[in-house]
Amino acid sequence: MLHILYFVHDLADPAVRRRVLMLQAGGALVTLAGFRRDDNALAAIHGIEPIELGRTKDAQFGQRVSAVAKSAMKLRSALGAVARPDVIIGRNLEMLALANRAKAVFGGDMPVVYECLDIHRLLLRDDVLGGALRGAERHFGAKAALLITSSPAFVERYFRPRSGLQLPVMLIENKVLALEAVARQSAPMARPPVDGDPWKIGWFGALRCRKSLALLDEFSRRMEGRFEIVLRGRPARSEFADFDGLVRDAPFMTFAGAYKNPEDLSAIYNDVQFSWAIDFFEEGLNSSWLLPNRLYEGGLYGAVPIAADGTETSRFLATRKIGLNLDRADADHLVALLGAMDAPRYLAAFNAVAAQDRKQWMIDRADCHGLVQRLAALTRANEQSIEVQALPQLHRNRGGLQ
Repeated sequence: MLHILYFVHDLADPAVRRRVLMLQAGGALVTLAGFRRDDNALAAIHGIEPIELGRTKDAQFGQRVSAVAKSAMKLRSALGAVARPDVIIGRNLEMLALANRAKAVFGGDMPVVYECLDIHRLLLRDDVLGGALRGAERHFGAKAALLITSSPAFVERYFRPRSGLQLPVMLIENKVLALEAVARQSAPMARPPVDGDPWKIGWFGALRCRKSLALLDEFSRRMEGRFEIVLRGRPARSEFADFDGLVRDAPFMTFAGAYKNPEDLSAIYNDVQFSWAIDFFEEGLNSSWLLPNRLYEGGLYGAVPIAADGTETSRFLATRKIGLNLDRADADHLVALLGAMDAPRYLAAFNAVAAQDRKQWMIDRADCHGLVQRLAALTRANEQSIEVQALPQLHRNRGGLQ
């Protein structure tokens, strides 16, 4: 059984849980190590007790760097009870640094994988700090065996032209992990509102975009109750002056708390007609390039996605001729897009989404096995490389004996 040591930036991140479940479903043994930003019982993984390396704070890059540096000095002790892994994965740049350190602790001959699912805005700066961070990424990633990322635009817009990394790439989109329970679910059913109930837009997942919150609040006020905004997930409270107060004061907006992914997805998406697949958090950069979790979640459960023009999400939807495209990020344009919504228009948009091959929204058990097999192949390639490198020394020794 392939043993994977997985370093993560946030043990409370539901996406970390999903990746660990994927690796386990593929047949791997996973040792999880990382930092915790907050408590989230819904992200716990049955049978795994993570190695906690410390606490970090959201939106405080300096504090995180300091925590990682301190952890690196104590890593040998922290991993003292861990069996030697076959592969080490570092989820983002800070964890890639720890993955390299762990490789040295264990002897330095197992492959390291760089998993990067967001391009931090600091990496894209053209100043000294940005250059230094890209230099650190090149340093720690120079000997990585594989780059895992989630959007083609990350490769096209950053890794290929700017990062300086020359790594094989594995694209794993943020699809819904669909093992037995999810895979057996029937196709989604249309759900237009009845008896004068409002249309519902669901904004689910990592809630970190002030602009989206303000836009949806203004739009729903303009619609005077014809639209309701439902928020679920984990608010990045560092990005809002007062998230709870803002939601409380919004007359047509509710926050329904965290949820378990993938177990709760069917219930929460079947409660809405539309999915807000927009993020202006790093507008024009990472937010324009990513393909968010909510795109695939909404697609699988028949929530009509709303995307912002000019983004990778918008291009994804346009290629498939599905979803709604917001030309400009203001309330006037959102009113123009949705204000005249009626049952026939909704049903046409829903049917276009429902007609898609469900496989494009899901990761199934075969995909999980494929990922683990790809990682296992890295170990075989690494062993062959070590054997080849050892041959010249072996020949020299034989020559000396003659």
